Amino acid sequence: MSVPAVEGAPPIELPEIGGTVFLAMGEGLNLRSKLLAIDGGALLLSAPLETTGLTVFEPGREIEIFWAPPRTRVVLPCRLTEISDSPPRWTLVPAGGARHDNRREFVRGGAGAVVQLETGVNGQSAEGALLDISEGGLRCWIDQPTTLSQGDRVEATVWLGDAEARLSGVVHTIRQAPHGDPGEHLILRFGAKEDVAKVIRQYILAWEIGERRLAGDSGS
Repeated sequence: MSVPAVEGAPPIELPEIGGTVFLAMGEGLNLRSKLLAIDGGALLLSAPLETTGLTVFEPGREIEIFWAPPRTRVVLPCRLTEISDSPPRWTLVPAGGARHDNRREFVRGGAGAVVQLETGVNGQSAEGALLDISEGGLRCWIDQPTTLSQGDRVEATVWLGDAEARLSGVVHTIRQAPHGDPGEHLILRFGAKEDVAKVIRQYILAWEIGERRLAGDSGS
């Protein structure tokens, strides 16, 4: 299925059902989601875990979504019209024409790696599980509450495949873990140097290949 493009441009194809899309939340924060279905002109997306329980995400909010076909990035302004908890998903309708935008965006991926956190807050350290990572930040689950707050400096060490990444960043968001899980979800923002960014890109690529293989095996 295609969506109308900005004036004067041909229609643009939506990603395939099950394909990855991102919700651009501003300040460089992009939340990963999946296109679950297309119902008339509405797009049904999986609800990003980071938004669970946040009243700021209510029907009526306008959000840009984007996806990345080869050699480009497509941005589509949308309006959130419905939030469903069972299953957790969002319904959005296009609020304008789609456009190609070749600005660099960080791809997120990966899960399960151990994240070791060291902070300057009372010499506190913590260990978490990676939920996803990009060249600009990571999200991890810590099963015990911490005393961290937004803006705290954190040193993170993550083992990505066969390489260790050492990252220095700032706490962007910390929230109670969703779905009744213990502990907290922490979003750390950082700017990775090129050698570390390369390790992260290679790790995400390997992870995505593995995910596609698993999807293929489950569908066979």
